[in-house]
Amino acid sequence: MADNNARVEFTREMKKDYTIITPNMAPIHFELIKNVLESFGYRIDLLRTTGREIVDEGLKYVHNDTCYPALLSIGQLMHALHSGKYDLHKVALIMTQTGGGCRASNYIHLLRKALKKDGLDYIPVISLNLSGLESNSGFKLTLPMLRRAIAALTYGDLLMLLKNQTKPYETTPGQSDALVQQWIEQLTGLFEQGKAFTQREVREHFDRITASFAAIPVEKTPKSKVGVVGEIYVKYSPLANNGLEDFLFSQGCETMVPGILGFMIFKVDNRLEDIRLYGGNPAKKQLCELLKWYFTKFETDLIASVQKYPQFTAPAPYSHLKELAGKVIGYGCKMGEGWLLTAEMMELIESGYRNVVCTQPFGCLPNHIVGKGMIRKVRTVYPQANIVPIDYDPSATQVNQENRIKLMLAVAAGG
Repeated sequence: MADNNARVEFTREMKKDYTIITPNMAPIHFELIKNVLESFGYRIDLLRTTGREIVDEGLKYVHNDTCYPALLSIGQLMHALHSGKYDLHKVALIMTQTGGGCRASNYIHLLRKALKKDGLDYIPVISLNLSGLESNSGFKLTLPMLRRAIAALTYGDLLMLLKNQTKPYETTPGQSDALVQQWIEQLTGLFEQGKAFTQREVREHFDRITASFAAIPVEKTPKSKVGVVGEIYVKYSPLANNGLEDFLFSQGCETMVPGILGFMIFKVDNRLEDIRLYGGNPAKKQLCELLKWYFTKFETDLIASVQKYPQFTAPAPYSHLKELAGKVIGYGCKMGEGWLLTAEMMELIESGYRNVVCTQPFGCLPNHIVGKGMIRKVRTVYPQANIVPIDYDPSATQVNQENRIKLMLAVAAGG
């Protein structure tokens, strides 16, 4: 506890001239979130650095046995501090802290330990959490900010989904990526004006976004359809998965990566499951039910927008994923990605993405149980499933990972 009391707080004064550095996870989503935070007066620098030097930097501060996402996100932040790009007396770092049983709750303490080792423990570390774990007078999650951030995440889900289903077929290469950037800029401008985050506005923009991707000229040629599941950081982060989406695209595949919104509903639903099993605070139950309803509204509207265009495959609702998981795994298995990861594999196979890459970061025990550990059971339900678990850790080589995926694709072509 003493450690916590000694931490450097991010104060109101710091908000004026400090740059807050954040590691990157989901490039489209985090770009939008960064812009939301900037519209509330924060200076944010979203790191886009990649390369082996970040892994090596992480290994200096984080034990090799700790989960790979911790090693990478801390490595990315320490690499940035050592780059000479920043005034080290005018920066703060930010990191999410879930408060659950996953070791992600402790990344923040590992980061402070790394700063101390380098004599940089005067740099404030902001905990981004909804559990009241830590607070800072200069950084507050307000309701208007949260509403915009939730809208930003759902836009990120839609843009990622449509880009992945359009890019492999576009007749003019680069159109889908350019359209994603165009929408990020447009939505950012709207957020700054206090628009595009109410449910009615979001629904309208979902329709506009989907229509704009449907208008891209495409040539539908047969492609291997590949789904990507795994631990949340490695699933989305090009730094962690060695640019997996781009690699699959280069191999002539169409990719489907389940969105972040389903994970958010899953996290809220887990709290409700706990209250159902063990009892709990009625006010907390009411808040969780409200959040679940709010997230589900966005999910319903997103699915409805995609379904208007038969050339796109819409994701299934969370309720359907929960139903699928119930056939093979218990709902009490909810640490980390929990049963949702198993359900995502099943839903992808059901939607025609029978080839599945399961991204396995070293040191993530929950992911190995609900990912690699469930493959045999999933195959009994879906014999056509072609699932390959790929390990991501400091010693795994990109060539080895890509060769294993190529082998899976060869099986897909043969079948």
